[in-house]
Amino acid sequence: MAAFGAAPAGNHNPNKSSEVIQPPSDSVSSLCFSPRANHLVATSWDNQVRCWELTKNGASVTSVPKASMSHDQPVLCSAWKDDGTTVFSGGCDKQAKMWSLMSGGQPVTVAMHDAPIKEIAWIPEMNVLVTGSWDKTLKYWDTRQSNPVHTQQLPERCYAMTVRYPLMVVGTADRNLIVFNLQNPQAEFKRFSSPLKYQTRCVAAFPDQQGFLVGSIEGRVGVHHLDDSQISKNFTFKCHRDNNDIYSVNSLNFHPVHHTFATAGSDGTFNFWDKDSKQRLKAMSRCSQPIPCSTFNNDGTIYAYSVCYDWSKGAENHNPATAKTYIFLHLPQESEVKAKPRVGTTNRK
Repeated sequence: MAAFGAAPAGNHNPNKSSEVIQPPSDSVSSLCFSPRANHLVATSWDNQVRCWELTKNGASVTSVPKASMSHDQPVLCSAWKDDGTTVFSGGCDKQAKMWSLMSGGQPVTVAMHDAPIKEIAWIPEMNVLVTGSWDKTLKYWDTRQSNPVHTQQLPERCYAMTVRYPLMVVGTADRNLIVFNLQNPQAEFKRFSSPLKYQTRCVAAFPDQQGFLVGSIEGRVGVHHLDDSQISKNFTFKCHRDNNDIYSVNSLNFHPVHHTFATAGSDGTFNFWDKDSKQRLKAMSRCSQPIPCSTFNNDGTIYAYSVCYDWSKGAENHNPATAKTYIFLHLPQESEVKAKPRVGTTNRK
């Protein structure tokens, strides 16, 4: 697969994406779409959880702020309930909140940890919420109860998590990758070291649950199959690099229809890839700031991404009062996200 060659830094919106109005006042930490409608939630370092209602108009998207709620400290993660009525969020205040957004209810605390909550997911097949924390635990919650139904010890702090029932993959500090079969969630299915040499930043389960992607701070993605008989299909590739400059891969998202995937990085670009043909389908123009997070809507017709400071240069280099934060909405063309027929040799590395 070809190494990524970044374009020169330009304006904040070189891809002419639609812009979400009234964005957060500080960096965006997560984005997630409702599984039932084009409602987009963003969590941010200004302690807020915000929701917009989006409407597609031809080649553009308009956004209307719908509601917002607060945590006591920066919010790091978010997830929707499968019925599209409720949003979950977790963050540096060490608690997860449940917000019945569609009914206008007040947020309530449904989970607690001893350190910030980095990852959160609703698992409809189990009717539980799972939270991953820097306290080195995973906790499963029945939201009607104050105590977790199960606490799973992790070897290190939780940095990344992906769930496609029955597969769950957790990436922790020290490059640990822990695989769980959620039909037996109290036991690890498999644990191994990341195929990448540096810190894990993001993971994404294959749509068919047969493996996962892992991205790291070294500008590289690993494609890993769980079945040992498929080991020959495992590979890694370079991306989000500009000559000698190497940037973090911050986000991995599979397209819900075509099952290709997007990467977004600290170089301010996002790209679409096909893992099966080992090809990059489309390289987008470089924004003026990093892209910390991104997500597809439920039918893959909208790709949301944030452009803002990503903390890679430390808190001392960030001033929320002067920094700009953006959320953009890209409408992928089919040619950008649908795998091309395999003809002749592949472009691989």
